[in-house]
Amino acid sequence: MSSHPHRKLSLLTPSGHLTLGNLLGALRPMAAGQHEADCFYGIADLHALTTPHDPARLRDTVRETATILLAAGLDESTLFVQSWVPAHAQLAYLLESTAYTGELNRMIQFKEKGRGVDSTRVSLYTYPALMAADILLYRPQEVPVGADQRQHVELTRDLAIRFNTTYAPVFTVPEVTVPPVGARVMRLDDPLRKMGKSDTSAAGVIALLDPPDVVRRKVARAVTDSDTGPDAVRTDPAKPGVTNLLDILSACGGSADGITTYGALKRAVTDAVVAELAPLQKRYAELAADPTHVDGIFRAGAARCREVTAPVLAAAEAAIGL
Repeated sequence: MSSHPHRKLSLLTPSGHLTLGNLLGALRPMAAGQHEADCFYGIADLHALTTPHDPARLRDTVRETATILLAAGLDESTLFVQSWVPAHAQLAYLLESTAYTGELNRMIQFKEKGRGVDSTRVSLYTYPALMAADILLYRPQEVPVGADQRQHVELTRDLAIRFNTTYAPVFTVPEVTVPPVGARVMRLDDPLRKMGKSDTSAAGVIALLDPPDVVRRKVARAVTDSDTGPDAVRTDPAKPGVTNLLDILSACGGSADGITTYGALKRAVTDAVVAELAPLQKRYAELAADPTHVDGIFRAGAARCREVTAPVLAAAEAAIGL
């Protein structure tokens, strides 16, 4: 059993169109750090099956997400689609056979979205085991995690320790680390809520493929407040809408120097966002015109993932008695 301290792993669930928040908070840091580690970045299509979905739309979203990952510059990482690496689902069942119902009952996703609802899919209940498999298959030494996923990584550690103690020392028990705080982009129409990819039809969410006129319209409608004083444009917890616009402006390379009105702020944010998205959208259009190229990169990535995960799955199967 060996760990890989310089291996990074992250999976994105294709639950909707990727947003400006995904770019600034995740994709851009992932691209910047891919030269420092052996990076595995996947599209977690199996996780998208935990709630009702349209199969054709899921396939389209997976393809769009794959193309955006490449357009965002993740071309030096191992890119893959989760379902193309069977070990993820296979190890998940072994971990389901290791987990306790009491643990899964406490998982926040199930508590908030499924407990007590007869139509809840079983996969929503058991998907923390799949998430644990996603991690343990690659034997990373550290797992950077935000507050919303810390519970799942703690469960992953518990399952790894229990499996190693009960059967054999197969898994690396990853340490939980807190990554540097990245850009946190809130909704334009509700700055107390995070900009999420499942809400891209909303007026307050900027999708990465939104054309400039759509970006302009969404920013123009952004929530501010009634303050019209000379220092109205400032970062202030009491002014979440204005603070969010200033954060977006800064993250996109713009400056608020000399801006004293909300109208000027919104124009500056629009220009900065459009400039930030332009190269990604240009590259996306080029890649989308040659889908076989994108498929080839992800199939090659999945092949490497199968090579990396095969010995881990084999060791787990042998240890548990298969």
